This record gives sequence, structure tokens and C-alpha cells, in this order.
Amino acid sequence: MDSVNDNGSQNIYDNQVFFDGYRKLRENPDSSNVLEEKPALFSLSPDLTGLSVLDLGCGYGENCAEFKRRGAWKVVGVDISEKMLSIAKTENTGIEFINADMSDLSFITAKFDVVFSSLAIHYVKDFARFAKSVAALLNPGGYFIFSQEHPLTTAPLAGASWTRDVSGIALHYNLTDYARGGKRSTTWIVDGVVKYHRTFSELINALTDCGFMIEKLSEPVPTEETILRLPAYAQDLHKPNFLLIKAIKSQPMS
Repeated sequence: MDSVNDNGSQNIYDNQVFFDGYRKLRENPDSSNVLEEKPALFSLSPDLTGLSVLDLGCGYGENCAEFKRRGAWKVVGVDISEKMLSIAKTENTGIEFINADMSDLSFITAKFDVVFSSLAIHYVKDFARFAKSVAALLNPGGYFIFSQEHPLTTAPLAGASWTRDVSGIALHYNLTDYARGGKRSTTWIVDGVVKYHRTFSELINALTDCGFMIEKLSEPVPTEETILRLPAYAQDLHKPNFLLIKAIKSQPMS
């Protein structure tokens, strides 16, 4: 399963077992994506009325549809998975979908006002190169808004783990290997899922080095209501699941 292309990308979503498992997660209204990540992502969005939007790692296209609903005049979605895009094209109209590896954006010549990416950045091997490519695609004053697995989640070489009491309640998260950046091969639905770990400083410096100004960071946690209804979510108060960054293109590309 640990098969990557020349860009270091792995098309795990076209694996049928993974695809079927992921679709079940997508249909769960109590998933952390639905309860934490999506509300945070859209809270960072500017008013999209009349703007052009590029969604990198668009998956099924549900975010693309929301961007369109919020007034974007042009929405383009890019994803490496043919299986994901086959559903995106069936479920959405008026949106352009491109089957391509988002790690190399050289095939895109248009400019955009906002570039979004939801939970796909941790699959990109060379984030500095990627951030520079995104900056080149944005109009002056354009936004790059993305979410990824939290760096504390991607850090442990052996995968995320918790110390729990005898009743299974999380006492603390087991953080290791935070400063050891690079490739991680983890088990998520299937074995051998390839992701890349980066520290906060590596992420922030890569963005500022290519002319972005960080406007806002978000590390969403469950609401009190969610924890009362779903007590297992209390462990996210020890370690958030996601990191979101809103950056604005503040300088011309050199």
C-alpha cells in the first residue's frame, strides 16, 4: 500500500477498501470532520460573492458546492482520485473538476481569489514548494485557507496514541517525535497510508517566505454540547484533531 509517485503523493482514495471505509466516515453526521473541521473552515472564509475559488483535494466536491452556494462565480476542484471525482461530478453541477495531483500545480494557468484545501495538506511532501505554487495562483490580496491533521497528531513515528485509565478515558496524549519531520506511514482504514509531518514553524515559515501574511489560526475543539452528547470527544481538549490556517497574499511573488 505504501506506493507513492514522483511527487511523493499516494492515491489512497482509489483503493476500493479505503474508498468504501472513507465513504462510511463521510456519511457519519457525528464525525470530527462535520462537528469540528468544517465549521472552522467555513468560519475562516471571506465573503465569496463574485470571487473565483480553487479547492485542492476537493474529494466528493461538497465544499465546492458550498462555495458556489456562498456566491462564488467560479469554482474549480482538483483531486487525485478518479473515484472521488466520479461522485463529485455526479452530485454537483456548474463546477469544474480536474483529476490531478495537487502536489504539482503547474497545469493550472488561471488566477484565483481564494484557494481552499480541506484535510489534504498532510499528503503533500514538499510544502514549501506547494505554498509557493499556491501563492503564484492567487490574485493580489487573495486568500489561502486550509485545514490539515494537527501537527501533534502527525508527529509520532508509530502513529497517534493515548494513555487511558482502566475505564478507557483518555488521560493524556502520547506526544513523541515532534521535531522529526518527514514521511509517516500510518494505519487509517487500511495499512500504509502515507502522510507528511511538519512542525508549526515549518508551516508558518514556508508561508511567510513566499509572501503570505498569517491572518488567523484555528485549532477547533468540540463544544460543551457535543461533549455532553458524545463523551468520547472530551479527549480533543487534550489534543485538537485539526489545524487551520488563513493566510493572505500580501506581497508580489519575486
